[in-house]
Amino acid sequence: MLLQQLVNGVVAGGLYALVALGLTMVYGVLRILHVAHAGIYTLGAYLGLVFYSASHNFPLALLGAMALGALAGYLIQRLLYQPLLGAPPLVPLIASIGLFILLGDTYRLVFGAQTLAFRAGVAEPEPYRLAGVAITGTQVLILAVAAALLAVTWLVVNRTRIGLAWRAVATDLEIARAMGVDAARAVGLNVALGSALAAAAGVLVAYHYNEVFPAMGDVPAYKMLAIVVLGGLGNPVGTVAASLFLGLAETLVVAYAGYLLPRDAIAFVALIGALMLRPQGLFARRGT
Repeated sequence: MLLQQLVNGVVAGGLYALVALGLTMVYGVLRILHVAHAGIYTLGAYLGLVFYSASHNFPLALLGAMALGALAGYLIQRLLYQPLLGAPPLVPLIASIGLFILLGDTYRLVFGAQTLAFRAGVAEPEPYRLAGVAITGTQVLILAVAAALLAVTWLVVNRTRIGLAWRAVATDLEIARAMGVDAARAVGLNVALGSALAAAAGVLVAYHYNEVFPAMGDVPAYKMLAIVVLGGLGNPVGTVAASLFLGLAETLVVAYAGYLLPRDAIAFVALIGALMLRPQGLFARRGT
């Protein structure tokens, strides 16, 4: 049973990592808590449903949702955050919260308030069994896609010129501009990539649970904030580690302690504990 719960926890952690990593990337560059990121997560789920309904091709639905999610993130950065860069930090935070609420209401108007089914059209096969652990095809798909996207993100951040530009802008925006870095382009691409990851997570969650609804980003909105704090603000590696930690913690607590503590409350408990014992985050970089 322990091995089974560990597999379930890693799957949940992989989904959390896709959502929270984009928020970490945006905070690392802009120093803005991009709460509307959870709205992009929900947008990805709806876009995936629309693309899949039209094509009945899951890879195409995933890529289409990521592409439009990236575009939405880029537009949010250019139209909302860029004009507010000189404002106090509370101003873009309030704007982001307002945008998140606006997106939720827009989804209700466009798609309706009811829950929509995300049917893959293929019956779930018998789960794979390894050392007594059952792994479903959906879990394999989620782990494969999450691992591939996280690996690509790591390569982009650490092995490309645009990743170097992101690190330069995150370290000192003015000096980066003085050295010839196109800061506006770098920031826009940063938010676009983070939004693409959130959209991918929305599609995978919708596929996994076979449902899409306007408020599906509400719980991830606070969970990703807890993960970002636990991982050390602006630390991508710490964010992935914190995501896996939270996914495993939720799964193991529910499995062995029943519903004595609601699953979604565990993120709050972890956040409160981190703020009390280690405010800089469990996986903060040295010197932060």
